[in-house]
Parts: sequence; structure tokens; C-alpha cells
Amino acid sequence: MKPLLFIFISIALFGCNASKQIAKSAKKDVLDEPVLKTAHVGISIFEPATNRYWYNYQGDHYFTPASNTKIPTCYAAMKYLGDSIPGLKYRDTDSVIFIRPTGDPTLLHREISSQRVFEFLKTVKKNIAYVMPRWEAEIYGQGWSWDDYNANYMPERSELPIYGNVIQLRLQQSGNKYDLKSDIYFFRYAVNSYVVPMSPRVRIRRRRCDNTFDVSESDDNFSEVEIPFRTWENERLLEDTLKKAWLNDVYPPDTLSYQTIYSLPTDSLLKITMHKSDNLFAEQSLLMVSDKFLGVMNDEKMIDTLLQTDFKDLPQKPHWADGSGLSRYNLFSPQDLVFILNKMKNDFGMERIKNILPTGSEGTLSNYYLPEKGYIFAKTGSLSGVVTISGFLYTKKKKLLIFSVLVNNHTGSATEIRRAVEKFIEGVRNNY
Repeated sequence: MKPLLFIFISIALFGCNASKQIAKSAKKDVLDEPVLKTAHVGISIFEPATNRYWYNYQGDHYFTPASNTKIPTCYAAMKYLGDSIPGLKYRDTDSVIFIRPTGDPTLLHREISSQRVFEFLKTVKKNIAYVMPRWEAEIYGQGWSWDDYNANYMPERSELPIYGNVIQLRLQQSGNKYDLKSDIYFFRYAVNSYVVPMSPRVRIRRRRCDNTFDVSESDDNFSEVEIPFRTWENERLLEDTLKKAWLNDVYPPDTLSYQTIYSLPTDSLLKITMHKSDNLFAEQSLLMVSDKFLGVMNDEKMIDTLLQTDFKDLPQKPHWADGSGLSRYNLFSPQDLVFILNKMKNDFGMERIKNILPTGSEGTLSNYYLPEKGYIFAKTGSLSGVVTISGFLYTKKKKLLIFSVLVNNHTGSATEIRRAVEKFIEGVRNNY
């Protein structure tokens, strides 16, 4: 038998055997689990070295991917934002400095110590004029749950995010009462007027249409909370923080060119996005790509552009609605996510990917895949009734696999489902 033919037959036999074995373990560990019996499940496992699927179970079906939607967003940011995040555009003239925001979400963010844009603005001695970028997006994405507006994971999108577009509120004891305090001085009149009884058993919510915060009785002790604020005053919020007033009705010439201040390395932003599943960072990343690529902040136009260019060859044409995965309008197949991850590997290399995606015991995998630390690099996702994970897996036989497991419409314990999927993925790593 010729050597090449022998190798080909060996690979084919291995592939057939692997597929059968994986199908058995998928059935035992996932599909037959009581918590998953009535759920919709899709599984794809792909080996890029041989360009072959080892296993597909409804891999071509559509699922709500939750935060796995951040995978195509991450690809777009890796490709189009360059090495560093554009934090601010400015133009210095004889009498006025014009500043134009870029959608960078890191300005005065509590978890970002480097604040190059803010430090630059503090040193400006001239009058400052604010230039509004071309904003054609909405503060919320298509299909977002409107009643989550008080949840810290759903801040508004904006052309000038500041403080992560959330306010921190806490109770400060003062004699026989508590005062409600904010960490943002600009909102002092909205919150400091509240006096809370001696018992800190209260609940705080923002009114839907403005930055008014209501305090009501609760069965639970309150200490501190983060609540998204309305962003329509963000220009004035920055003005107040800087203690510098903008010039009004001053506009730059159409031919004016801008310089750029970069805030931090792109991959540093993406690492936080993927490790913490930060929805604002993901949404603003897509808007920054749109601003740079199309000259306008419009997530819908940018998504359409990506689907016609970088993602035109996806196995199933997805319905892509936002940058973060908060929308239930998002529909991707497991094969779509495998395709994008494979494209990410081919275009940017595994070393860069390993620096961005969490591995076992890190980020959203902090309590999972502990033995797989350094061997799995993946993005999780969750919504009510949705549990997902997609990423890269190095097997014990040193094979690199790309996998996607999407679970929709479950009514059981999300933790039980994650553990069932974890057992299945660990089995694939250990046996191959």
C-alpha cells in the first residue's frame, strides 16, 4: 500500500471512530441529561488542521448565542481598530481646541487606571469646543429587554461614555439616619437629598426616562449598587468633572483634520471584554469600528458591512443584532461560530487569541475547566434559558480543536447545564 494512501485511510478511520465516540459521550453527558432533555442543543467540533468536523449535532441550526455574539465583535475589533484604542480626536487652533469623542468606553472607567484622554484634557489651557460625531445608533440595541435598564450589565450606548455609563450609589450613616451618596459629583443633587431611615433595608431604582433615583423599602440590606444613568448629559458630565466649560455654537471648518489620542492597547480592552463579558465594552467596540471604517457610529450599518465582507462565507447567514449578545434577536449556528473562530485563528494567530480569551479558572470560566487551564480558551454566554460556550481546545494528543456548544430554551439550572457541558468538553480533551 502506498504511504500516502495509508495515511489517508488512517486519518479517515480515526475520524470515523472519533465521531462515533464523541457522539456517544455527547448523548450520555449532554443530550440525555434530565436538565437538557427538553432543551434545544447544538454542538459542533472542528479540527482546523484537517479542515474536518469531528462532530455535528444540529450544528447548522440557529440558536440565540447570548454573549457568544461577542466573538464576531471581537474579530471586527481585532482587525479594524489597530494596535490601540482611539480615545479622542482633537484639533488645536490658535484660540480653540476642538475635541471629538470616538466612543471609547474607558474614559474615567473605574477599572481602567490609565486615563490618557482625561490627563490630556486637564492640561488644556485654551477654550474647548465639543464636536458631535456622526451618531446614528440607539442607546439600546435591537431586542434588548427594556426592563433591565436598572441592571449594571445594560448601560446605555453613547458617543461619549464616561464612568462606564453607570453610577455607584452607597449608604453613608449619619447619626440616626443614612444618606444616599454617589461617587459622581455631577449627580449630587439627584441623590444626596435622599434621607434613609436607620434601617438600611432599602431598594434603589432609577426612573426610566431621567436621572431621578427612588428609594423604597425592601426586605434586603442595601450597601452599594451600580445603576446605569441616562447619557444625554454626558458632555456636561465631563465638563463638570474637568471643571472647564465648553464653548457653545463654535464649529470647526469642514476641512479640519484631527489628531488622535490613544487610550490603551486594543487587546487590553478586548481582554476585559471577553474575560468579564463586558457588554458596554463590546457595544462600544463595534461602534468604534463603525466610526473608523464607515465614518459614522451605526452598529446596524457596520454589522451589515461585516456580513457582506469578512463574514460573507459563513455556513449559515446569521441574524446579527448587536455587539454584546444582550439581544434575543441574535441568531447564529454553532458552525457559524466555529467558522469565525477559525478565521480569527488564521488571521491573527493563537498567541494573540490566548491573550484575549479566558482559559480555565479565569474570567467567566473562573469556576470551570480548572484542569484545562492553558488548554481551553473560550467565551461563555448566558441569558434566561440560554447557556453557551465556544472556543479552542488543545487535546492531550496535542490536537487543536474549535468547538461550539449552544443550549437554548432550557428551564433548569444553568449551573447543572454548564457542568454537563464541561464534563463533555473535558472528555473530548482527555480522549483525543
